[in-house]
Amino acid sequence: MEFTTALTPYADLIENPVARCACMLVLDVSSSMDGEPIRELNDGVQRFIAEIQEDEFASQAIELGIVTFGSRVNVTLPITPAHLITDVRPLEADGMTPMGDAVAQSMQALAARKAEYRQTGTSYYQPWLVLMSDGAPNDDWRATAVQCRSLSAERKLVVLPVGVGESADLAILGQFSHRPAMPMAGLRFREFFQWLSASMSRVSQSTPGTGVNLPPTSGWDQI
Repeated sequence: MEFTTALTPYADLIENPVARCACMLVLDVSSSMDGEPIRELNDGVQRFIAEIQEDEFASQAIELGIVTFGSRVNVTLPITPAHLITDVRPLEADGMTPMGDAVAQSMQALAARKAEYRQTGTSYYQPWLVLMSDGAPNDDWRATAVQCRSLSAERKLVVLPVGVGESADLAILGQFSHRPAMPMAGLRFREFFQWLSASMSRVSQSTPGTGVNLPPTSGWDQI
C-alpha cells in the first residue's frame, strides 16, 4: 500500500494550526499474513482512512503514518495529515517479522513529528502507536520494547498492541506497552479500524492533556 499526499506535512502545520494527534500503524505483513488476512487488513486500513477523512474535526487534527514489516521494514506512509492523503494502494504479504526494527523506526518518526509541533508552536495530543502482528518477532526487539513500554508508562505515547490469530505472541506484544496486548477475534480488521476511527474522532474533539473516554472494544476483541 503506497500513498500520495497533496502538500508537505510541515507546511500544513503553518497553514492549519489546529491541535494534532499522530497515529502510527505498525503492521505485520509477513508471509503468514498472505491470503484473507492481508485482504482484510487492506480493507480495514482503507476504510479507516476514509472514515477519518469524512470526519470534520478528525480530518484536520489526525495525522496518520504506516510502517510495515515483512521482507523488510518499509515506511509506507510518512506521518501525514489525514486530509492530505489522496491515494491508497494495497499492502502485500511477504517475508519474516522484523518487529523490533519497525517499532524503533516508528518511535523515531513520532518523536521527530513532535519536535516539529514544538518548533511551529502547534498544540498536540500524545501520539498513538498501534502494533499489529500475527506472530512473534525474528529480530532483536527487546531493547526497543523496553523503550516503547517506558514511553507508554510515562504517558508520552499511547501504545496499543493487537494480536491477530492464534499464532500471535501476546506475551511479547504486551512487552511493548504498559497495558496488555489485546487479541483480535478472528479477522475483525474492519471492526478494529472502525473502533480506532471512533477513538481518533473523540481525541480530536478533546482538549490536549485531558483524558478521553474511548469506545468499548467489544466489537473486535476476544476478551
